[in-house]
Amino acid sequence: MSAPTARIGVDVGGTFTDLVLHDARRNVVRTGKLLTTPDDPSEAIVAGIRRILDEAGLAPGEVHSIVHGTTLVTNTVIERTGAIVGLIATEGFRDVIEIGREIRYDLYDLFLEPAPTLVPRHRRRTVPERLDAEGNVLRPLDEGAVREAARDLVEREGAEALAIAFLHSYRDPRHERRAAEIVRSLYPDLPLTLSSAVAPEIREFERTSTAVANAYVQPRMRRYLDRLEAQLTALGFEGRLYVMLSGGGIAAVREAKEFPIRLIESGPAAGAMAAAFLARLAGLDRVVSYDMGGTTAKMCLVEDFAPHHKFDFEAGRVRRFVKGSGLPLKVSVVDMIEIGAGGGSIARVEEGSGLMKVGPRSAGAKPGPICYGRGGTEPTVTDADLLLGRLDPAYFLGGEMRLDPDRVRRAFAEGVGARLRIPATEAALGVQRLVDETMAAATRMHLAEKGRDPRRYTLVAFGGAGPVHAYALAKLLKIRRVVVPLGAGVASALGFLVAPPASDMVRSYVARLERTDWAHVNALFAEMAEEGRRLLTEAGADPARIALRPSAEMRHVGQGFEIPVPLPSLALGPADLPAIRAAFFASYRERFGRTVEEVPIEALSWRLACSAPGQDIRLDAALGAAAPARADAAAARRGTREVVFEGAGPLACAVYDRYALAPGARFAGPALVEERESTCVVGPDAQVTVDSVLNLVMDLP
Repeated sequence: MSAPTARIGVDVGGTFTDLVLHDARRNVVRTGKLLTTPDDPSEAIVAGIRRILDEAGLAPGEVHSIVHGTTLVTNTVIERTGAIVGLIATEGFRDVIEIGREIRYDLYDLFLEPAPTLVPRHRRRTVPERLDAEGNVLRPLDEGAVREAARDLVEREGAEALAIAFLHSYRDPRHERRAAEIVRSLYPDLPLTLSSAVAPEIREFERTSTAVANAYVQPRMRRYLDRLEAQLTALGFEGRLYVMLSGGGIAAVREAKEFPIRLIESGPAAGAMAAAFLARLAGLDRVVSYDMGGTTAKMCLVEDFAPHHKFDFEAGRVRRFVKGSGLPLKVSVVDMIEIGAGGGSIARVEEGSGLMKVGPRSAGAKPGPICYGRGGTEPTVTDADLLLGRLDPAYFLGGEMRLDPDRVRRAFAEGVGARLRIPATEAALGVQRLVDETMAAATRMHLAEKGRDPRRYTLVAFGGAGPVHAYALAKLLKIRRVVVPLGAGVASALGFLVAPPASDMVRSYVARLERTDWAHVNALFAEMAEEGRRLLTEAGADPARIALRPSAEMRHVGQGFEIPVPLPSLALGPADLPAIRAAFFASYRERFGRTVEEVPIEALSWRLACSAPGQDIRLDAALGAAAPARADAAAARRGTREVVFEGAGPLACAVYDRYALAPGARFAGPALVEERESTCVVGPDAQVTVDSVLNLVMDLP
């Protein structure tokens, strides 16, 4: 029997669970979408895998690997449903986690509420120990105090997980590691996080916050992954289960269990990786990725076929979009903006002001939008799209779920419409206009912060609701080209299959460039390279194809923030100083428009990006033998439907079958292009061409 070659990507969202199966041997692609099961997400995963295997004619034993992304970590932090956590810190630093940076995210709010810490003061203990900033021992670790603190937290406070965060442990982790040995001798099965392991970087507040957050989500994530592995084994799956990290890389389950906080943006990262893959297929070097699902919309810059990255993140913000109002985390993430504007986002009229609002609250999968007929009573974006004619009530999810437009019309007429004294259709247009404007404003802000002009970019739209709103969003942003891939409704799941095994390593060592101990830096890179190769090999990478890219976080002496700077090699020395300085000034000039060459430069942290090549997939394989031979759009037309457009009223739109459109087909708007998991809305002034890999390329005037 030949070795298994099929791979499955599974994206668990707040509303739908998306799946993509690719069998390289048979060059077959299959897609699937079903409602998420919020109480136990693994139920929808197993049901979806069983269904997609049946459609492909494969047995579970013929699957080589499953790559999975989940919102479980971020939901646990936002909803505060994690473990009871205890913290052991350096004596005198018990309250670092609560004091934070003493930066007010709103200077003029007298009743400002900081983000609540995940570990209250009564579950924080300190022990005598101290290292200086060079890693020298100023005070030995009091091992008896560690035992007493651990027993007190576990047996008196009921801690289900512990975090250990000592001062300057990023420079030398010996005290943290010895404390961990003591705790494990007392409680071998207790989840334990060391700040020097999860975030070996300077700045004790952010490092402690990351360690506590990791401990907070670890027990729940371990239980979830253990249960999922058991259910997949019971299904007959004998391959490997991998997970998507927030930085867009694939990792082994072991890493996810040890450092679950690295999955804080697991699902959204997959969408960005899918956009990068699609951009490369289409030869687009400047792309705005637009992923609109059932709960949120995500926008990300993709340049030179790779999404932007950053190495810090805020979770559970008290105020959305307000920097500093959340829990700081030192993790590698795809740099994107995410807003509560998905298909399930609820529309309402505010009391007092009488203004319409959409989101961030979502109807989710249970009860879902009104049109699902599952008990939802509040109108959503999907309901508005249905009422405006954008969705076919008989072809939602390829006809698996019938929608109820009459119930939606009554809800808009008696709810939002009645409150605003406007007809139901006008109320639905208002919802559509508001959600599109919200997304456009967020995208403009995100691009402006990076000095980018959206008019120079192509919009790549996917997600169940992305193609529905892409035309309107492009008009607002003055973007003249939109690309919608085949299988747009499940493109995030595709991202799991094309993403590379990857991991980002970091070590902090602060030094002026001219005073740097290069032997120490090279030793740090060697240590990171060894760790990175081990993690990527566990994630299925070929050791011979692992690439290592070094960089450093640098700044001028006296500055408070640093910038990433690429480095020429892993073996550095004084001879490399001119090249390193030139790279710093180039990065500095790109960001700030000027350089200050007379001020000394220092490095704070040294990074190593480790990656191996991902796998390519021919999306047109999804059509198989049914692929049309002629580039004739008329042959793909299957009817007409009336759609309401803003400023144009109801227009008769040609409806095209997505799977009958061949490369080279052309047609003009207004039109609708329907596939199982999504619908693409083509405005009246747009022209569409199907390219060689079956993307819909929509050109706007």
